[in-house]
Amino acid sequence: MIGTVQEVTPEVDSGAVLAGAQFIDAFRVDIGAAAVNAREACTRMVLHGPRWIDALTRLRNILVSPFGLKTSGEGAPAPGGLIGLFPVLSETPERLVAGFDDYHLDFRIVVDVAGEATIRNVTVTTLVKTNNLLGRTYLTLITPFHKLVARSMMGSIVEPAR
Repeated sequence: MIGTVQEVTPEVDSGAVLAGAQFIDAFRVDIGAAAVNAREACTRMVLHGPRWIDALTRLRNILVSPFGLKTSGEGAPAPGGLIGLFPVLSETPERLVAGFDDYHLDFRIVVDVAGEATIRNVTVTTLVKTNNLLGRTYLTLITPFHKLVARSMMGSIVEPAR
């Protein structure tokens, strides 16, 4: 059904995207005949998502800054620029890979657009590789929120207006 977000089995080659990833999940939404490429899907998710996610991001930045972790917009310039706080590492019209490496963990999001002209879908896969105890603790704490945030953000792919 168009606009319904479902958790799916990840189909990304995790070794090629983020070798050693210990966490991987994926969500898919059917977008019907919408002419959306991977960058547009990612932009809609990140920049037009629910406002409460922006508030959570600000809170996260406040909480992690004393630990020396990266906050929104920090880090080296990305080859594909930024979409919100996500550095774009590579992209084609069908796939965009974004993410960064930090002291506690490395993460990637992969946005895939697939299907025929009238039956298209977008899959967002998240991969995380923890680097230490702080990373493992952080991942454990945010995983329940991650699933809620991912589902909510993906709703914006079909309905981009806030």
